[in-house]
Amino acid sequence: MQQPSIDLHLILPEVILSVTILVVLVVDLFLREQRKFLAMPLSAVGVLASFIALLTLIGTDATTFDGAYVVDPFALLFKGFFLAVAFVVLLLSYGYLRDGDFYQGEYYFLLLMAFLGCMLMPSVRDLLMLFIAIELVSVPGFLMAAFKKKDARSNEAGLKFFVIGVLSSTIMLYGMSLIYGLTGSLNLETIAQKLGGPAGQQPLALAAILFVVGGFAFKVSAVPFHFWAPDTYEGSPVPVAAFLSVASKAAGFVGLLVLMFVGFIHQASFWAPIFAVLSVATMTLGNLVALKQTQIVRLLAYSSVAQAGYMLLPFALAGGTPEQNATAFAAAATYILIYAIMNLGAFAVVILMSREQPGAFLTDYAGLIKRAPAIAVSMTIFMVSLAGIPPTAGFWAKFAVFFAAIQRGGMGPWLAGFMVVNSVISVGYYFAVVKQMIFVEGEVRHRIRVPVLLGAVVAASAVLILVLGILPAVLTGLPQDATLALP
Repeated sequence: MQQPSIDLHLILPEVILSVTILVVLVVDLFLREQRKFLAMPLSAVGVLASFIALLTLIGTDATTFDGAYVVDPFALLFKGFFLAVAFVVLLLSYGYLRDGDFYQGEYYFLLLMAFLGCMLMPSVRDLLMLFIAIELVSVPGFLMAAFKKKDARSNEAGLKFFVIGVLSSTIMLYGMSLIYGLTGSLNLETIAQKLGGPAGQQPLALAAILFVVGGFAFKVSAVPFHFWAPDTYEGSPVPVAAFLSVASKAAGFVGLLVLMFVGFIHQASFWAPIFAVLSVATMTLGNLVALKQTQIVRLLAYSSVAQAGYMLLPFALAGGTPEQNATAFAAAATYILIYAIMNLGAFAVVILMSREQPGAFLTDYAGLIKRAPAIAVSMTIFMVSLAGIPPTAGFWAKFAVFFAAIQRGGMGPWLAGFMVVNSVISVGYYFAVVKQMIFVEGEVRHRIRVPVLLGAVVAASAVLILVLGILPAVLTGLPQDATLALP
C-alpha cells in the first residue's frame, strides 16, 4: 500500500506547536510551585515560533496527505487568526491563574492542545481529520471549564459541557459515517462530486447532512442547542469562557464553512433553509434573553449566542451563483474575525473587574468611569461595536452580512431585516453596561489598578476596533481573497 505523501513544510506551524505542548508538559514536572507560572511565557514563545513558521507559507497553495490537508489563503488566514487569539488568551490567563489556586502547567498544556485543533480546522479536507480536529478543540475545553476544582459551579459547567459535547459528537459522527457509506470516501472534494449525482438526492444523504449540521449546531451554541453555553461560561474560569466564546466557537464555524461550502455545496437548496431558521431563532432568542441578565458573563454568553445567529446567516445564502456564494463565504469569515476582537476585549475587561468584584454583576460596573476611565471607555467601545454601531468594526461585520443577504435576493432581504431588528434589540443590553459605567453613581471605591498584560489587551482591542471601523478595507479584503478556497 502506497503511503500518503507528506510535505513537512506545510505542517511546520502545527509541528512547532505540538513540540511546544510536549515541552510545556515536561518542563512543568520539574518546576517548583513558585515557578509554575513560567509555563505561560514558554507557551507564548511556542505560539510566536509557530506564527513565524506560518509566515514562511504566505503565498502557498498546496496540499499534502493526498489532498486531505490543504494550505491555501483561507487556511493561512485562519491559522494566523487562531495563533493571534491563542497569544491573547495566554495574556488574559497569566495573572488570573497566577493569583488563583490553579494547576498552571496543566492549564497551558490543555489550552495549547485546543488551539492545535483550531489550527488544523481550516486545512482539513477529510471527514475523519475534521472530526479529530473539532474533538481536539472540545475535549480540553471540558477539563478547562471545570478547572476551579473547589467551585461547585465550575464542576457543573464542566459536566454540562462534557455531556452536551459528547452528545453532539455522537450525532455528528453518525452523520459522517452515513456520508462515508453513501460515497465510499472521506475526502470532501470526492464527497462533493459523489453527492453532486443521484446519490446526493437520496433521503439518507439528506438525513446524514442534517445529523452533521445538528452536531455542529451544538458546537457553535445555535438555538435550540445553546442551553449549555450560559451555565458553562458562568462557571468556567473567565479566561476559559473567553476561549470558549471566541476560539472554540470560531473553530466550529470554520469547520462548518469547509464542510458546507466544499463538501455539501450541491445540497445547498436543502440545508440553506435550515440555516435560515437556525439563524433567526438563534439571534432572536439570544438577544431577548440577554435583556434580562444581571451578571456580566451570562450577558456575554447570551450575546455570544446572538452573535452566532448573525454568523449563521451567510450559510442560509448559499446555493446561488458562484459570486454570491463567495460573497456569503467572505461575509461569514469577516464576521468571525471582527467578533473575536470585540469579545476578547470585553472579556479582558471582565477579567480585570473580577479581580475587584468576583461576582461580576452589572451593578459592579457602576461609576467605573471615575475609577478607571480608560477601561470604561474601552468597554464602551466593545459594547458599541458588538451592537453594530458605526464607526466601529462591528458595524462593518454586520454590514458585510447585510450586503450579502441583499445581494442574494429571495429570502435574503427578509433575513437582513431580521438581523437589523435584532441589532436594534441588542442595543438594550449592550447599552445597559454603558449606562452602569458612565451614568450610574457607584459606591466610593479606590481606583482600579490595571495589570500591564490586561491593559495591553484592552487597549489594543479598542484601538483595533476603531481603526477597522474607520479603515474597514484593512481587514475585510482578506476574507474576500480567502474565498479562493472554494471549489
